[in-house]
Amino acid sequence: MTERSTTKRERVIRTAAGLFRAQGYHATGLNQVLSEGNLPKGSLYFHFPGGKEQLAVESVRLAGDELCSALASTLASTPDPVQALERAVDLLGAHLAATDFREGCPVAIVALDTAGHSEQIRAACADVYDSWQSLVANHLNSAGVEDPEEIATVAIAAIEGALLLARTRRDLAPLHAVGARLRILLTDGRSST
Repeated sequence: MTERSTTKRERVIRTAAGLFRAQGYHATGLNQVLSEGNLPKGSLYFHFPGGKEQLAVESVRLAGDELCSALASTLASTPDPVQALERAVDLLGAHLAATDFREGCPVAIVALDTAGHSEQIRAACADVYDSWQSLVANHLNSAGVEDPEEIATVAIAAIEGALLLARTRRDLAPLHAVGARLRILLTDGRSST
């Protein structure tokens, strides 16, 4: 019974995460989450007594953690920070293209939709961004890049902006441009140490 309940709960979170990522928080209705997840109506409030807000918090955390794991794997398998960030940008671009430009960052749209209205969702989004930044900063630091925290902030912000532009334009060129500029930034950061 617990396994079945957990599976149903996770299905609600995953369905919501996909919908929030593709269309945003406000454009996603709870009935749509239930319908697309093929779930009974009572399952939502049973598993998420805090309603849509709790569901958003948990789906942002799940999607953010999954992307963080993929990023961690990419960075761990690529010691050179320039190549590692290029691989991360390529990974994000490939996902964007594979979803016909429907799914960019799993956090950005929810953050834009809700950060000014829900402290719980804003905090969940901030935690996810902080985890990504910390991961990148640690990788840069271990590679001897000067000012790793600042460079990680610039990298995350630039990649997020590039994902938004790429999704809006339906073109990966902004991601390629950011990747090229990050290469220069990281190369300069290493040569000055």
